[in-house]
Amino acid sequence: MKLYPNCKINIGLRVVRKREDGYHDLETIFYPVYGLHDELLVDRSEDFSFIQEGLVVDCSPADNLIYKTYARMRERYPQIGNVKITFKKNIPFGAGLGGGSSDAAHMAIALNEIFALGLTREQLAQEVSPLGADCPFFVYNSPCYAEGIGDKLIPINLDLTGLRLLMIKPKCGVSTKEAYGGIVPKGCSDLFRVIQDRTELFLVASNDFEDTVFSAHPELAEIKQRLLDAGAVYAAMSGSGSTIFGLFQSDSEGTTDTNLRLLDEEFASMIIFNDTLGKA
Repeated sequence: MKLYPNCKINIGLRVVRKREDGYHDLETIFYPVYGLHDELLVDRSEDFSFIQEGLVVDCSPADNLIYKTYARMRERYPQIGNVKITFKKNIPFGAGLGGGSSDAAHMAIALNEIFALGLTREQLAQEVSPLGADCPFFVYNSPCYAEGIGDKLIPINLDLTGLRLLMIKPKCGVSTKEAYGGIVPKGCSDLFRVIQDRTELFLVASNDFEDTVFSAHPELAEIKQRLLDAGAVYAAMSGSGSTIFGLFQSDSEGTTDTNLRLLDEEFASMIIFNDTLGKA
């Protein structure tokens, strides 16, 4: 069974409060980007094997979320047998795109299908929730407003179809620990209230991690400003970084196309996605 674990972007990310358990409550919008994805092939096998290709992942196979998902679910569901896993990493890690969480969710989906576990999407979301706060989102894989630590999901009707998405991943990575290091919770935002009005949403939505991360990595702030200068209707850091993305509206004069070509030349080695979004 072959699956294509995709990434996501965050439209707004508000850090609301620090919880007693040390985690933070958030408000954000998860939006799936199907065009940038890993590749995951899972088949029944007499012996277990895990082959990893593509981008080098900064962890051992045993610490990979794909393997952790398999180990966790095999312990809980004895009907799960040995599998051969072939995994190609295309989504950069340390990028704020949720690649590892998506891999975990899609691994759970594969095991559910291959071994006929009969789990609903809600049950699958519960299975992967302990592996990462945004893992449940990738089980549903459609636009969602998220609260809690990112695990309380409300499906929303947000359509970015037709907008051009440009994603830039600089060489620097940002760890979650680094992003949270200087964060100051700001309380609730208006994000949920403005979801239905895309123009107002783009005015209201901001990422609280930018203050901390941009201070440590000023080149990220410069990239965001270049995207806005080039005509992006919205630009932000995704998640805790370090990917910066811009959304562009087409125009009859071709200005957007010209600006995107210039950005292509300027950031050629850093661009990881540049395409028009389809229906999510």
